[in-house]
Amino acid sequence: MDMRSSVDVRAFSLMVFFCLIIGMQQVLLKGTGADISPVLQLALRSGIAALLVAAYIAVRREKLEFGAGNWKPGVVVGVLFSMEYLLLGEALLRTSAAHSVVFLYTSPIFSAVILHFKVHTERLSPLQWLGIALAFSGIALAFMGGDSAPSGQLPVDRSAMLVGDLLALLAGASWGLTTVVIRSSSLAHLSPNQTLLYQLLGAFVLLSLAAVLLGRNSFNPTPEALFSLGFQSVMVSFVGFLIWFWLLRHYRASQIGVLSFMTPLFGVVLGAWLLGEALEPSFLFGSALVIAGIVMVSGYGWLASLKRPRSGQWLRD
Repeated sequence: MDMRSSVDVRAFSLMVFFCLIIGMQQVLLKGTGADISPVLQLALRSGIAALLVAAYIAVRREKLEFGAGNWKPGVVVGVLFSMEYLLLGEALLRTSAAHSVVFLYTSPIFSAVILHFKVHTERLSPLQWLGIALAFSGIALAFMGGDSAPSGQLPVDRSAMLVGDLLALLAGASWGLTTVVIRSSSLAHLSPNQTLLYQLLGAFVLLSLAAVLLGRNSFNPTPEALFSLGFQSVMVSFVGFLIWFWLLRHYRASQIGVLSFMTPLFGVVLGAWLLGEALEPSFLFGSALVIAGIVMVSGYGWLASLKRPRSGQWLRD
């Protein structure tokens, strides 16, 4: 029996805060890209956050477990997590923060499709397949958007923006694969803090190497760059993830998952407000379809619980 609570005012407030800080990350990475490359900033924030998580584990006297082959899927999620942020970092050099956050948060669509074929209990319902079709229609429409270069900066080349959009979409797919590995391996029974530590350590090592190999290792320590690095390390990669895991332990995952749609909304609004990014109609409409599709897929359990005994039969598997 699921003893987790339904979403209340406290959970909703924490989710608004969580989605706000997560939605801010692409905006800060894009806005400080001239002083520190997104890839290098993501590498450094992962290293700092890994130290914070390790200290948190030590304070809680939580025992790290490496038995039953946990380290093997741990390495895999570390590589996938690194790939996700390497693709995102390169995407932000070519496309807008708004585009990157919407395409990145298609990850639940990819994980749902893969888990449908991999795990029997994760079979998708007709409504969820409709949500997937809706989301991919939105992706296609969003790709048709025009130039959304920040005001006051050099215009973004349309072909470069398309490449950036594709890289952000691939980052979402990588995130989806990370979810699949966690859900279908021994990591599913491991402490979330240790799983997060695997991801952060992998990202620190591999993204640092990538920054050097790609020539993205220059760092001009302006106040803006230092603030962004501190915010990314403490608020996004440490506080944000702890809030997320706490919510999942105490509240129903389906309801929490539905509320996460606020993240791309915040990312789009903050990109327009802080970076002056233009929001073309096709991108906005496509984003709305993507978010609606994600809600239908991730929030199916919650939506199904709302059906009445004599109605809503179309929600059934």
